[in-house]
Amino acid sequence: MLKKLVFIIALSILILGCSQKGTNSVAVTKENTEVANDLINETSPYLLQHAYNPVDWKAWNDTSLKLAKDQNKLIVISVGYSACHWCHVMEEESFENDAVAKLMNENFISIKVDREERPDVDQVYMSAVQLMTGSGGWPLNCITLPDGRPVFGGTYFTRAQWTKILEDMSLLYKNDPDKVIAYAEQLTEGVKNSNLITVNKENVQFNPLAMKTMVKFWRSSLDFQNGGQQRAPKFPMPSNLNFLLRQSFQYDNEKIQEFVMTTLDKMANGGIYDQLGGGFSRYSVDGRWHVPHFEKMLYDNAQLVSLYSKAYQLTKNEQYKTIVTETLDFVERELTQEEGAFYSSLDADSKTKEGELEEGAFYVWTKEELQAALGDDFDLFKAYYNVNATGKWEKDNYILYKTKSNSEFIKTSNISEAQLHEKLQEWKTKLLTLRSSRARPRTDDKVLTSWNALMLTAYIDAYRVLGDPSYLERALKNATFIKENQIDSDGSLFHNYKDGKSTIEGFSEDYAHTISAFIEVYQATLDERWLETAKALMDYSIAHFSNETTQMFYFTSDAETSLITRKTEVIDNVIPSSNSVLAKNLFKLGHYYSNNVYSARAKQMLNNMNDQLEKSPSAYSNWLSLYMNYSNPYYEVAISGTNALDKLNEVNRYYLPNILIAGATSDSKLPIMESRFIEDDTYIYVCVDGACKLPVEHTKEAIEQLLK
Repeated sequence: MLKKLVFIIALSILILGCSQKGTNSVAVTKENTEVANDLINETSPYLLQHAYNPVDWKAWNDTSLKLAKDQNKLIVISVGYSACHWCHVMEEESFENDAVAKLMNENFISIKVDREERPDVDQVYMSAVQLMTGSGGWPLNCITLPDGRPVFGGTYFTRAQWTKILEDMSLLYKNDPDKVIAYAEQLTEGVKNSNLITVNKENVQFNPLAMKTMVKFWRSSLDFQNGGQQRAPKFPMPSNLNFLLRQSFQYDNEKIQEFVMTTLDKMANGGIYDQLGGGFSRYSVDGRWHVPHFEKMLYDNAQLVSLYSKAYQLTKNEQYKTIVTETLDFVERELTQEEGAFYSSLDADSKTKEGELEEGAFYVWTKEELQAALGDDFDLFKAYYNVNATGKWEKDNYILYKTKSNSEFIKTSNISEAQLHEKLQEWKTKLLTLRSSRARPRTDDKVLTSWNALMLTAYIDAYRVLGDPSYLERALKNATFIKENQIDSDGSLFHNYKDGKSTIEGFSEDYAHTISAFIEVYQATLDERWLETAKALMDYSIAHFSNETTQMFYFTSDAETSLITRKTEVIDNVIPSSNSVLAKNLFKLGHYYSNNVYSARAKQMLNNMNDQLEKSPSAYSNWLSLYMNYSNPYYEVAISGTNALDKLNEVNRYYLPNILIAGATSDSKLPIMESRFIEDDTYIYVCVDGACKLPVEHTKEAIEQLLK
């Protein structure tokens, strides 16, 4: 396979010369036009941003693809997203330029794709670019045959580079189309064969020793001083941290638990966390969490709320509780719409006082601004947030950045804990008021089902741990929104929602995360309707996304025919893969419904992944969490009786990552709850591997059974 791709890579080098992302922008005067292209009819904010480009952009749909075939034109597929800084740079430099637009309009059918709306398109063409260049990113720009088979691709290009690519590719296709078609055939074969999953027919023994070995192998890449991985940029990777937190607890692994807490502390103190308004940026560009790439994504903040909630549940560290509450305040203030759905992101860029779009302009401060705002408090503030060489960024701007815990700061600053708390509230109030007068970053206000499900889970996790009923209220409002707006009459899910419309069929990630979230809603409320909906969505997934040969799930349903291949998502990245989440859902639903088909499929899926887990555990953290359900005791905790919800709230005070909650306040026909209800009494049943311990009335006794 590699030999077959050698000349494709050679073609990339020949055409491009150098394709690495540069930092030198080309000054281009924005050309205004009153004529909109087809993107004016779309709902995605990212696509609408390009609606008045001189490029004759089309959206990804059957009409656009047919047009390319009818006119026998190569296709430019340009993929980005609203909060992507370099996407905006390339738009300004190239797509707003009349000369570039003329080249594209005369020789190509140009399709602009929002990767968050169409992750299926992004996956296919990202695979092609990674095969050609060894890496990927956004903006993603791919040139394909009229039938969509890729022939060339890369990420950010300067205007000069992009112009040369367009000229060379159009000439090559006109003068020697057979050569281009040959390239496309080889590359398409590579895309289809990448990340193929085979059936593992061996009966894998999931065991604690193998788990320890995988985590020991993983340890060598961890940064025990600054947290995260030993590299820059640093991404939070909440799925990894969630697994390592669980593993450290169940295996009494103090070193790994110390690593997780160090990472959580460093992120909470860093510039990646908005010290004034709450919420996390997508990543830090440096190795100490200081300088963020300032976009704020719903999926990051959702998963980090869940992670910090669980860390607080285990440690009772008040800082973690603060992070949860402040981040949820940010989500409610900035990313929540009236119907209870959540928006996707905030842009990295915003306008300066001079009206220029600049990364981080909304969040950073000059020393003079802070002195004027804080007066006599400035010296204390400066010491707390490092308004000095440590916190300085660029252009005399400072990113608020802590290097001491509150207890450490109090010892060296002649101030009490209560006084510091009061000062922090005063500072935040003053500076947030000032900040609110600045030009805000753009909001990507589209609603994505999978990301909403992650945020729904976050609210449930925060409610279970902190007990704030308003969190449950918001969770149920969002769950109801998904159920009423995103589930179609045939039982399928939609992927998006904007301005009252859902236009894109759901992907396996939407089913995976929604099923998972609805199971969590059930575990918090004991309302079986949410569990029944989760099961119905699982059955739909099996019917329409299954690869019956491997027992895995395709990313697209059997109704999707416009792509050159159906991909299978298995790597746990910033968001856990759809297959790992679906496997965990099958595992849980198998327990709830005593469904052996579900249970067998979950185990086969994990079986299929075993070799990859051993080779690269950090890429499969959510799979490893499922692995622990088999390698270590996994408990069913069934609470039956009129006081079941009170008992459940008591159980939720404890960090217990290896339990499945079931419960009912009346007689239930759910298989896991059958024959367990006794009038006027509430009992807790703890079971493992089909064997149940004696039922108990007191929560403390049940906890003792779980921790033995």
